[in-house]
Amino acid sequence: MGPEPLAQVLRPLREMFLAKEYPNLLVGLEASDDAAVYRISDELAIVLTVDFFAPVVDDPYDYGAIAAANAMSDVYAMGGEVVLALNICGFPIDLPSKAVSEILRGGAEKIAEAGGVLAGGHTVIDKEPKYGLAVMGVVHPDHTATEAGAKAGDLLVLTKPLGMGIIATALKMGMAKPDRVRRAVEVMKTLNRKAARLMQQVGIDAVTDITGFALLA
Repeated sequence: MGPEPLAQVLRPLREMFLAKEYPNLLVGLEASDDAAVYRISDELAIVLTVDFFAPVVDDPYDYGAIAAANAMSDVYAMGGEVVLALNICGFPIDLPSKAVSEILRGGAEKIAEAGGVLAGGHTVIDKEPKYGLAVMGVVHPDHTATEAGAKAGDLLVLTKPLGMGIIATALKMGMAKPDRVRRAVEVMKTLNRKAARLMQQVGIDAVTDITGFALLA
């Protein structure tokens, strides 16, 4: 859904869960950020997010790895570390079991690379393959990163090159060059874990995950 229709849909929900009534909910519906953040103690907050989408590349393994990396990027965008993940799957009945196994393997290996653990998931029948993760991470309550806080004059730092969505679209239309597809796949599979750690060290005003999108000036 686009931003405006989504805002209309969420408005009644925001009124049900007012921020002032849930002081431990550091980031929730009112913020419209990359993930939710809930304070457990003075030293620990959990980061929760869910993300899934249809294939953006042809190779099942790469698709699984890209989808998993994308979902976990929401945790990194909040300054957190990945702890736990659950698979979210929608597969056609006639999709070969080998392809399903490769999708799940791609996702599982990315979770392991992130230092997290895969603990289960849920699968439904769908006309088009869809895969992603529900992810739990952890962060110090005082070190939570959000989209808010950006100021005029701030230096904009990108952790990955832009244009991945354009290349994925060109691939679907049969117009993408193989070498650019290979490079794009490697970029999309790369975790933002190191970038999240570095931004905690240097300090930032605001951060967001723009995986799959681009910037317009």
